[in-house]
Amino acid sequence: MERNVTIAHLLRPAVLAMSAVLMGCMPAGQAAMQTGQAAAHRPADGALALVPDSPGSGPYPAMRDVMTDLPDHILYRPRDLGKVADRQLGVVLWGNGGCSADAASARFHLLEIASYGYVVIAPGKAYSGPGALPAPPRAAPPREGAFPPVATKPADLLAGLDWILAENKRAASPFYGLVDPKKVAVAGHSCGGLQAISVSADPRIATTIVHNSGVLDPSAFNPITGFSVAKEELGRIHSPLLYILGGKSDIAYPNGMDDFQRIDQVPVAVASLDVGHGGTFREPNGGRVARIAVQWLEWQLRGDQAASRWFIGKNCGLCQDSDWTYQSKGL
Repeated sequence: MERNVTIAHLLRPAVLAMSAVLMGCMPAGQAAMQTGQAAAHRPADGALALVPDSPGSGPYPAMRDVMTDLPDHILYRPRDLGKVADRQLGVVLWGNGGCSADAASARFHLLEIASYGYVVIAPGKAYSGPGALPAPPRAAPPREGAFPPVATKPADLLAGLDWILAENKRAASPFYGLVDPKKVAVAGHSCGGLQAISVSADPRIATTIVHNSGVLDPSAFNPITGFSVAKEELGRIHSPLLYILGGKSDIAYPNGMDDFQRIDQVPVAVASLDVGHGGTFREPNGGRVARIAVQWLEWQLRGDQAASRWFIGKNCGLCQDSDWTYQSKGL
């Protein structure tokens, strides 16, 4: 049975604008202008396509990879797996912005995470960046006022997890014995953040990061086709989660803040940087947002106490940085 997707306290025009961003029908820069956010500091799409992949700033220079037996996903991983100790690789499942099939849309951010000893798995192919494939045609909307069907679904994220856990047990695999199956996170941007919320009920998920997203208001018009999340699903989340929002100019800000207020069964935090809905994904190494995402993963999956100080304590890193607005419950 199809469930509703939400935007709290917004009228139908705003819902349409939000959905256009979630579905990738409206560029994040355009949505930012509509909400008063300038995006001039971000490279234009054409220029960005020429920027090569970066290895990240962590101790394991990273690369992206496509495996022959997982052709519809991209892996972001340490380039030299021989330098990774047994059971040290964490796993991050990624939901693409717009629930699109462009698994390279957040490549700088994902390479940065991978450089800290994670294998990040994004569904789809490289439809942006150097050597991009031609994007497939979009399907027609099924009804008036709706958007084309989503190109990826939560099951695609879980397919990536099933694959890497199987590879961890396969003796001939380059990942054999390297993955700690208890160190699994899910994250996503915009519509991909809704996918992350949907996947979070899986018992293998140890933590969740939701970027520029939140469950939409069930009473509002829902033009998203083929995927939905209800507020009730927040109650099924069983592990700590972090919302990273783009300030009040982020069209998903009310959604994420409403989610934060509703969640009370697990530790939850919300960090907001005034950069709009597009975040800092286009900046070198994923910008300041990627830095916070890495620290959260290092704390939640590896118990790194230095990383924890970004989030807990009266003088936590996010508490002291005036560029960020930060709240937490239960940490």
